[in-house]
Amino acid sequence: MAKMKSRSESSVVLFDVFFDDGSRASNRKVPATTIGGLDGDDPALTYLTEQEQKISELSGKPARVIDKVVRSGR
Repeated sequence: MAKMKSRSESSVVLFDVFFDDGSRASNRKVPATTIGGLDGDDPALTYLTEQEQKISELSGKPARVIDKVVRSGR
């Protein structure tokens, strides 16, 4: 029989991102090391905002404004 590989611990935290236009992006990945401090999930908002800027630059579309972020229920 084949030997099963063990899964490494997750090094990302999943967030649902809500935009000001009412749209939603589920399960956006944020490195766990980004969130490790006493600031709660505020660093995740900063990280995801920067990620949105990069996406908009590459796609040529305007960046969406993030209204709030919530940890995914998974």
